[in-house]
Amino acid sequence: MSHRPPTSSRVPRWLRVFLPALLILLWLTGAAVGGPYFGKVSEVSSNDQTSYLPESADATAVQELLGEFNDADTIPAVVVFTSDTELSDERLEDIDEAVSQLPDVAGVQDDLSPVIPSDDGLAAQSFVPIGSDAELGDVVAEVSATLGADLPDDVEVFVTGPAGFSADLAAGFAGIDGLLLAVALAAVFLILIVVYRSLLLPIAVLSTSVFALTVALLTVWWLAKADVLLLSGQTQGILFILVIGAATDYSLLYVARYREALRVHEDKWTASMQGLRGSVEPILASGGTVIAGLLCLLLSDLKSNSTLGPVASIGIGFAMLSALTLLPAILYAFGRAAFWPRRPRFEPELVAAEGGVPTRGFWARIGRVVERRPRRIWIGTTLLLLVGALGLTQLDAEGVPQSELVLGASEARDGQAALGEHFPGGSGSPAYIVTDTDSLQESADVLLDNPGVDGVTVTTDEADAGSAPVDEDGVRAYGPPGTPVPEPTEVDGSIMLQATLSDPADSAAAQDTVRDLREAYANADADVLVGGVTATAVDTNEAAIHDRNLIIPIVLVVILLILMVLLRSVLAPILLVLTTVLSFGTAMGVAALVFNHVFDFPGADPAVPLYGFVFLVALGIDYNIFLMTRVREESLAHGTRPGVIRALAVTGGVITSAGVVLAATFAALSVIPILFLAQIAFIVAFGVLLDTFLVRALLVPALVHDIGPAVWWPSKLAKASR
Repeated sequence: MSHRPPTSSRVPRWLRVFLPALLILLWLTGAAVGGPYFGKVSEVSSNDQTSYLPESADATAVQELLGEFNDADTIPAVVVFTSDTELSDERLEDIDEAVSQLPDVAGVQDDLSPVIPSDDGLAAQSFVPIGSDAELGDVVAEVSATLGADLPDDVEVFVTGPAGFSADLAAGFAGIDGLLLAVALAAVFLILIVVYRSLLLPIAVLSTSVFALTVALLTVWWLAKADVLLLSGQTQGILFILVIGAATDYSLLYVARYREALRVHEDKWTASMQGLRGSVEPILASGGTVIAGLLCLLLSDLKSNSTLGPVASIGIGFAMLSALTLLPAILYAFGRAAFWPRRPRFEPELVAAEGGVPTRGFWARIGRVVERRPRRIWIGTTLLLLVGALGLTQLDAEGVPQSELVLGASEARDGQAALGEHFPGGSGSPAYIVTDTDSLQESADVLLDNPGVDGVTVTTDEADAGSAPVDEDGVRAYGPPGTPVPEPTEVDGSIMLQATLSDPADSAAAQDTVRDLREAYANADADVLVGGVTATAVDTNEAAIHDRNLIIPIVLVVILLILMVLLRSVLAPILLVLTTVLSFGTAMGVAALVFNHVFDFPGADPAVPLYGFVFLVALGIDYNIFLMTRVREESLAHGTRPGVIRALAVTGGVITSAGVVLAATFAALSVIPILFLAQIAFIVAFGVLLDTFLVRALLVPALVHDIGPAVWWPSKLAKASR
């Protein structure tokens, strides 16, 4: 009988040195090249909502025509001036003089509007065009500072409108490259210190995450530069968190397998290979499941959703690659010293005596509890989750006003409120109506008949006229009676009307007005497009709701099929998906109650449930994959019921650590003062902890133990006796 030599003796010594060194060098090179791109993301990203709408949306078509009608590529800022006392002619002259100096500010265009006083005399407004290629946040801040310095103290200045709110968003996302990354990495590092009680090992794991993120960002940056992908601050933040969290989770799994192998193999190369063999399947299955779920977002109509799929998938791909190449190479280089001061000992006799699993410790005790009362545990945890899911009835995910997207103080929000007190709420953010020349009068009449429309103008060719007012008598002359009607601007046979809405552009009432106008034009069988800020919000919400209803069922089916292939079973994957969906429902139910009654949020974007579902189901399935692949491995040797208890004892610590790390990284999103990210941070962090400590620790093991071998139906393993 021939003796097969150990793996280490069949691999040349030079290769065991060269291969890890090469892997480390390649990742170091990638990190060195990609590192500077952290400060360059703004060059290839955009937070303009219109650019993420479906191409078929009316608001998209109008936005594309807007520059041709206005002959300028600008973003309007609405400057509001208020006072506690009536603004005198002298004060209005001071305001007009201050506004006339604004073109001296870099980025402000010359075609300023005149200063318009309010009917109550307590406010005035002016429209200031800002070049779309300017640094919007800097320009808006300088405009506000310049006007504030030039005007008396009794006149308060607000910069609002599309430019003001866009500047708010830019400022909110400004902390992604610095603050978000620092908080996420610091949280992960502290958790790893507690988990490993070591210094070198956390650094190795964190390096794996950072290098994966750096190379992923480098790849995404160039794809965005080539217009292959769309990148926004929101997508960038999620990419950072996903890569750090996922790479750390996969690293934790490999470290656990490597530590186990070091106890039974004295040679570190052999231990590395065994650690990889035990990690490859669950890591690839876990990452593949997340990628499959994310790529389902490509079916989305909303580009902000569809572009997240490939961007985040690239990040997950590099997270898997770094955990399976860079980390093994680093740990091989250090050997047992990587775990100092708690180095794993070479003790194969003790491992054999323990049966390969810990017999003491917290998770061993949990296993014994599950073994004694499986049915009580899974029924009790299911009922508890169902109670939490009742909060779903309180979820308000129909959209939020643009003025509420940024948390904390907002000059643009305050300016919008001041504007609504003294002027029509939609001032500065009109609805744009594109019609043909033959339907101009009919289109104007529809606008004038709608109570939600305060005024209508038609864009003209007259450079000094700008636009001509329209009243109930039709398209009226611009100027005193008898003045000839200026020729409307015509683009390919189309004319643009501007409607000032009575309500704030981001309000629900304004959105209802836009829907009413579209319905009226549809009933009149008129080929009319309605766009603008309000229409963009309407089209965005409708696309988000469509995406949510389409993608959630598809993600479930895709993940179910992947689990069936992985576990060679039908029943077990169905049960795992059902438990994960129940966990998601509880997370959303609790989140709805917290959002409404603790944080007092104004609602949620329709995409919040979709993002929460994709992340929680895909990532929640991760932990079930980690557990159930080990359960299947143990079941093949020891039977299903003993296999469950053994797998829980072995994986409990690493999966719990992974869950805490992922929850901490997603919680870090809350440092960015954007409502959407704050809500995603809570939902995913809470949901992951719920899945880690309740679903994966109690519900799934108890359910599988209670069902027994039948859980593997229809595979041969289902016919086992235990």
